[in-house]
Formats: sequence, C-alpha cells, structure tokens
Amino acid sequence: MTGSRAEGAYLRALAAFKTPTLDLLHGRYAPFVVAALSQMFSADRPTVAVADAHVEVGEMLDQLRAAGYEGDDRRLPSTSGREVCRYWVKVGWLGQQIDGDSEVYRLTAHAVRALEIADLTGGGSRVSNSRVRTLLEAVERLAGDADGDPARRLARLRAERAELDARIVALEDGSADPVPDDELLEEAENVLHLSRGLPADFTRVAESIKAMQRDVIRDLRRDERPTGEVLREYLLRGQQVMQSTREGQAFAGALRLIGDPERIDALADQLHGLLARPFAQLLDVTQRTELDMIGRRMELGVQEVLTAQRRASHVIAGQVRTHDPARDRQVDELLRDVIAGLQAWTQTRTPETPVDPLRRLPVTSIGHLRQSLGDIRPPGAPAALATQGQEVEFVDADTRAWGGPHYTELEEYVAGLGDPFDLGEAFQAIGEGARRPVDLLGLLEIAHRNGLSDGEGVSIVEAVRPDGTARRFAFGSVTVQARKEEQS
Repeated sequence: MTGSRAEGAYLRALAAFKTPTLDLLHGRYAPFVVAALSQMFSADRPTVAVADAHVEVGEMLDQLRAAGYEGDDRRLPSTSGREVCRYWVKVGWLGQQIDGDSEVYRLTAHAVRALEIADLTGGGSRVSNSRVRTLLEAVERLAGDADGDPARRLARLRAERAELDARIVALEDGSADPVPDDELLEEAENVLHLSRGLPADFTRVAESIKAMQRDVIRDLRRDERPTGEVLREYLLRGQQVMQSTREGQAFAGALRLIGDPERIDALADQLHGLLARPFAQLLDVTQRTELDMIGRRMELGVQEVLTAQRRASHVIAGQVRTHDPARDRQVDELLRDVIAGLQAWTQTRTPETPVDPLRRLPVTSIGHLRQSLGDIRPPGAPAALATQGQEVEFVDADTRAWGGPHYTELEEYVAGLGDPFDLGEAFQAIGEGARRPVDLLGLLEIAHRNGLSDGEGVSIVEAVRPDGTARRFAFGSVTVQARKEEQS
C-alpha cells in the first residue's frame, strides 16, 4: 500500500469516527446511551415527549446507581436526565421538534444506525441460508435486468417458468415436502434483519428534507438570487432525494405500497398468519413483536417523511410571504455589531469583571417638539346641496338608464291620472323608458307619500330593464290618490 493510499484510508477513517454514529458507540457512556435509547424508542413509539424523556432517563439512572452499576468500569452520567437528553440533542443523537402542541424527541438517523449495529434484539447478524439465497436472487435478478441479449433473458424466464410448473405439479400430486421449521425460522430472521433498516432510511430522508429547508431559508435570507430560482432548485432537489439516494428510493417504494390499502391489508394478514405458525414459537417475544410491527413501522416512517415535507413547505411559504431583504440585512448588521462589540469587550475584561446591568433604555435628545398637532376649531360647514328642481346633465345616457327612479317623470305621470287609480294598471301604462324595476319602487314611494289603500287582489306587472330583458313582479293590489291629501 502506497503512502498516499494509506493516508487517504486513514483520513476516511478519521472522518468516519467523527460521525455521531461511531461517536455514540465509542463514547464513555456508550452502553448506557444505547440501553436508554433502545428502551425509550420503539416501532410503536417513534417520538417521546420532552418532559417524559427527562423523567425516564432520570429514573433509569437512579435505578442503575441503586443497583451498583456505577464505578470505574461501569460508567454512568453524573448529571440529571434533562441535562443528559440536552447533551444527546447537541451531539446529534436526538432530534427535537414540535408535534401538535407538545415538544418531542425523535431518534436521528445516526442514532438509529448505532442501535442497529448494537443489535440488542438478540437476532445478531450471521450468515444463513435465507440471507445467502436473498443475496444470490438479488444478484441474479440484477444480472438478468442488465443483460442486453434477449435470447439469454428469454431462456432464463423459461427456466423460471419450468421450475414453477414443477413445484405446482408437486403440490397437486401431494409429493411436495413441507418446509422445515429451522428454514422458516431463518427466513423470519432475515425478514426482521431487512425491516430493521427501514427506520434509518426513513429518518435519513426526513433529515435530507430538513437540510434542504435550512438551505432554502438561508438562500432566501441572503437575497443573492431571485426567489423563483431558489424555489425551483428546492423542488429539483426534492425530486433528486427520491430518485438518487438509496433511502429515497426505499421511501418511494414504501409510499407506493402504503398508497394501496389492499396491499397493506394483505401484509397484515400475512404477518398475523405467520405468527400463528408453529415455527413462530421459536422466536422470542421481542422478535415476534417486531415481526408483527413491520407494517406499522413502514406507515410511521412514511408519515415521518410526509410530515417533514409539509413542515418544510409551510416554513418556506411563510418565509416567502414575510421575506423583507432590507429588514433582514438590518438585523444581520445589528447582530454583527453586537458580536463585534462583545468580542472587543472580552479582550479588555476578564470573566470575573462585574457587568453593570442596563436598568433603563437611554433617552435620545431630539430638541423641541410641536405642542399642538392641529387647529382645534371645527372646519367650516360644507356647501349647500343643489335644489331638487335643478336639472342635472348626464354625459352618458346609459349611466342614467341604469340609475335610480325617474322621480320627475313619475310625479308628472301620476298628476295626470284620475283619483283614485290602481297602481299595477298605472305602471303597465307607462312607456318602456320609465317602466324599469327601479321605477316600480319609485312609483310605490310616490304612492305611499300621496296616500294609498290596500285592495283584496294581487297585481302582476312586467318591468323592462335598460338592456331589454323583462322581469315580472307580483304584489298586493293598491289604490292610490293622484294628489297628496292635505292635512286639516
């Protein structure tokens, strides 16, 4: 091995050991961290309330100390449960988020991977017939799909069909031997091994979405590129997450599965049927529970990713609506001034130097202010309105046609009628120019002013709007006086 290759391998190993996954497994309190996280989080409990987690970790520490598991070779944190959880968040083993109205903890992808490596379920990673067969079938399927020769692909498919036909004949003849329980047990352990990788994949996809959200918010606040360009890049990266990464492809496949209710029901029935078989009794309680929770684990993983997508879209949409580049620059400049001032202060002060608190804000001297904001006397009265008889000139005849009642024409028309007269018959006798629906209201107003009396029948009239459309109205018959009655 050359020096450059050795150096490259060593640098890669250094980078790997700086990741939160290996840091968790090689830390001073690694056994306690793995035990506590595996006890708090499970397939049916992906999140834990912050207050509950603090209490549970504190109780676990108290129980282990009381049992004597504290010494040079059995190390436990000396702090409280709250401080332990806060440290786990700081180093990237726990994620903190808002779920509804409460704040919860969630395992990060690094912590999930570390728990998989520790493997406290007792299954262990070992070479088995089932696992080797799964690998060989996957390689064979990959080679067949990549083969460009149609003849070889056709021969391979015919061989598979012949093998299936032989198995069908054996089942029909009753000569097929049942699968031994030890082989079924290996198959079940292989299924559990495959299912344990799902939570980490889902968590990685959710964390990728959160990372994209942080990048988009940072680019929007910098205001170095147009908002549309930043959002288009975000959508493109969202597609690449689902297509270019292994965990993204796993999520896309799981999403297609979750979207088919019949497939989910069939999966649940199959798992329940497997648990009822005799070989399932060879599994321990934890393995049986884990096998039964495979479908639920997939649903929770998909829900986690979809929640991350909705939260990212909500945060980005809020940033776009409220984005103010000038205000953001002012805040950034203010923060930089504060940091610069703090650094300058720390160069001439020691940690023991007392700091005088700011008890009140400084008052700015702005000189003499105006003592009155305006004249307290009320403004003059407005000009009098024009008299009722003054003629008004309408520039646009159509505007007048769609306006209010023609009171002048209606009053002249009523004055020429005899006493008394029927309101419905009088309206029907008016010309089309003054027989609009609004003119009917004007005529009723004039009738009310002159004096009217209700009849026993019903009057039906037809009004014509300025555009030529007709409208029919029905009302109780009314008898009207042509002139207003004089009060004695």
